[in-house]
Amino acid sequence: MSKQRPKKHVFICSQSRPADHPKGSCANRGCEEVLMQFQQEFQTRNLWENFSLASTSCLGACQFGPTVLVYPDGVMYGKVTGPDVKTIIEQHLLGDKPVTELRVPSDVW
Repeated sequence: MSKQRPKKHVFICSQSRPADHPKGSCANRGCEEVLMQFQQEFQTRNLWENFSLASTSCLGACQFGPTVLVYPDGVMYGKVTGPDVKTIIEQHLLGDKPVTELRVPSDVW
């Protein structure tokens, strides 16, 4: 039995760079907490059948890290914290309405 295709894919940037790197990195800004919170919520809510979750390297919006990208919607969230994860899941993944206040500026993504 094969797994059905996910409704949405959630990518969490986990790019790491030296602390003094001019671009910074999502790893230095708390992406591990965000990833762990997503994993916890996916497990608790049994979301694995309908959604996929993956850490990824640089998504390009380093100044807004930690960043989260939701596809196929093409929505990027920036400066995401652990508490923001529930909002993204409830409003965007389950409610199909992007979280406007967490989106990176349109000139970035």
